[in-house]
Amino acid sequence: MATPTIHIRPHPSYVEGSQDPYQFIYLIEIHNLGPGSAQLLARRWIITDANGKIVEVEGPGVVGEQPVIPPGETFRYQSGVPLDTPLGVMEGSYRMRDEAGNEFDAPIAPFTLAVPHIIN
Repeated sequence: MATPTIHIRPHPSYVEGSQDPYQFIYLIEIHNLGPGSAQLLARRWIITDANGKIVEVEGPGVVGEQPVIPPGETFRYQSGVPLDTPLGVMEGSYRMRDEAGNEFDAPIAPFTLAVPHIIN
């Protein structure tokens, strides 16, 4: 069986009124486009603030879970991150396992964390 295709959509937002640190929350949608189930084993985030400070976060699962995502289904969760600056970028990957036991990385494309109206 082929390795599942995983599509990841982040939806970040700023926690209004927070400063020093600036608080951001993000909803993540993990879509399994098939052909088989995939289990999320671990996460790896690279978080960069506007000063160039980089923080790497790694650990098992997400929000205390290691969900199995059937083909055609979506797993959603929400989490948060503090930044010392009002602008930053997150990117990373999820370590996944397919039904045959093969592990693979599902990349998370860079996305912006920004206080509203800071960019334009």
